[in-house]
Amino acid sequence: MKNLPEIVPDETTGYRDIWYEQEGAVGYLYFTFYNGAMSSEQCERLRQAYIHAGKQNTRVIVLMGGEDFWSNGMHLNQIEAAESAADESWGNINAMDNLALEIINTNSHLTVAALQGNAGAGGVFLARATDEVWARKGVILNPHYKDMGNLFGSEYWTYLLPRYTGAENAERIIQARLPMGISEALSLGLVNEVIAEKGDAYINAVKKRAADMAGMSDFSVRLADKNKRRMTDEHQKPLQAYRDHELEKMQLNFYGFDPSYHIARYNFVNKVVKSRTPLTIAVHRRTAEHIRKII
Repeated sequence: MKNLPEIVPDETTGYRDIWYEQEGAVGYLYFTFYNGAMSSEQCERLRQAYIHAGKQNTRVIVLMGGEDFWSNGMHLNQIEAAESAADESWGNINAMDNLALEIINTNSHLTVAALQGNAGAGGVFLARATDEVWARKGVILNPHYKDMGNLFGSEYWTYLLPRYTGAENAERIIQARLPMGISEALSLGLVNEVIAEKGDAYINAVKKRAADMAGMSDFSVRLADKNKRRMTDEHQKPLQAYRDHELEKMQLNFYGFDPSYHIARYNFVNKVVKSRTPLTIAVHRRTAEHIRKII
């Protein structure tokens, strides 16, 4: 397996994992990363593609992701294979943060995350960095990190999650460690709209909605309101402060004395089966153990 050549995405090979299309006043940015994992290099290439999209004569940018996955956050397989897993983890989360920051600070366009496939961990919050999240009916979200060795997580989730779901719901979501269906995500504000269509019909539905958004008579007003809200939020607490807090916690996950993240990542990559069902799922055992602690 080590002797297999690496296929580098470029125009000569015909293989692309990132590409941009434009229709009228809408730009569509596709990224089809294997299993939704995003390495440091992929994050940076996507960030550059996003910057390119923002320079075009358009009004709306739609982040399309891929058919099977939108994003599942950091590339744990590449991290596991790196010479220093801690260093690669640090580089990867900073690359994710740089991409999220670019999206949050977009002041020239309205932005949309169109989820045709599932999203997990940092991928959920990367999607929520946009102005609107549209998701196909049946998509599953995993908006938490803690099952990966009690990983704290970043991608500005401490700013984005309370902003859209409220502080109480944000805490419950992060602690629950459970998959979330699209109806619940809609009710909590993680998703703005659910699209019932599948396949090509889904793509067409997204394009219709995006064209309508770009053609709104009050587009300029909405864009101005968005930028005013961002400026107000920044004045109250700068994005850098959220990032510093998150990365302080992540640095302990990567370089601290507790090896839980590294063990959990190794087990995940190498498909090591858990010795028993986690308490977050095994409610019956959680109740029994809770009773024993009280006694």
